[in-house]
Amino acid sequence: MKNRKFILLAAMLLMIGMILAACGGGSGEENTDGDNGSGSEDNTANEETSDFSSAMVTDVGGVDDKSFNQSAWEGLNAWGDEHGLSKGEGFDYAQSNDKSDYLPNLTRLVKQDYNLIFGIGYKLHDAIAKVAGQYPETNFAIVDDVVEESNVASLTFKEQQGSFLVGVAAAMKTKTNKVGFVGGVDGALINKFESGFIAGVKSVDPEIDVDVQYAESFAAPDKGKLIASNMYGNDVDVIYHSSGATGNGVFAQAKDIKQNDPEREIWVIGVDRDQYEEGQIGDHNVTLTSMVKRVDIAVQDVSNRAMTDDFPGGEVLAYGLEDGGVSAAKTNEEALTDEIVTAIEDWKEKIINGDVEVPQTREETDAFVEAL
Repeated sequence: MKNRKFILLAAMLLMIGMILAACGGGSGEENTDGDNGSGSEDNTANEETSDFSSAMVTDVGGVDDKSFNQSAWEGLNAWGDEHGLSKGEGFDYAQSNDKSDYLPNLTRLVKQDYNLIFGIGYKLHDAIAKVAGQYPETNFAIVDDVVEESNVASLTFKEQQGSFLVGVAAAMKTKTNKVGFVGGVDGALINKFESGFIAGVKSVDPEIDVDVQYAESFAAPDKGKLIASNMYGNDVDVIYHSSGATGNGVFAQAKDIKQNDPEREIWVIGVDRDQYEEGQIGDHNVTLTSMVKRVDIAVQDVSNRAMTDDFPGGEVLAYGLEDGGVSAAKTNEEALTDEIVTAIEDWKEKIINGDVEVPQTREETDAFVEAL
């Protein structure tokens, strides 16, 4: 009988202890709700943030083209650094060596569960449009073109504005009154660079000749070198290239000439990134300026917006002078005189204020020049 009472007593004490423990736990959670509760939410948010991933598919120029592909990759790297991510662990890229690589690269990244995938360059338009329709739960972005899908953000730039400014610099720097433009593939996008450049040159001096040639490739530095050789051989002393990796050949030719004839004034205007370093040859630098197109900022911006559920799907974003999306680099302080810098700033203000509408097509350029 005593054993039975002891067992019942022990059971009652155990139940009371469990009830007290439960009450104590509830009381503790209420007292520390501000700490433990918010801490739990923060951990969940951090896990969700760290799960977000972003990737890009290059155009044929490659991630090291020293131009817009490289700029986009730098932007993705900056975004990754901002959030403690690393290549292959939160962000990555797929290299395209041919246009046939676009669709397989995009599809592979989708299947690797990247939340946001960029197509770098207008040539990826059709591939982006196709995968966006096939995978509506994945967000995409395209640089330099417009894809009308609700899960695609279109990142465009007012390249003609920045090109106008470097055209002003070229016109004020030339001593032969002959400048050149080397384009990659002849089309609407690169025509914006060409048009803005010519308008800038002619606004300073309508009598300056502008030699325009296209390599019909963004990945042919040998063609870029040959075109530059012919231009420089015909007394052109400033060449603006908008040709991706093809422009590496323009720089190579200018540096070859400078190395053989250090006293000759010969210049290249870079594109997309500040290409000052590409122009270094001994104690000289042949980069006059660069039309900087902040693809890196756009990629970083859209990645952050997508991460915070503010993805601009279906929208066309246009980055220009007014928001720092394009600009004229001033790195080469020896080449860019105070007079040239002042002129660049004056024209920049006129464009932002709407006093100057920079042409985007050859037809608009002809009308612009005729009205000067």
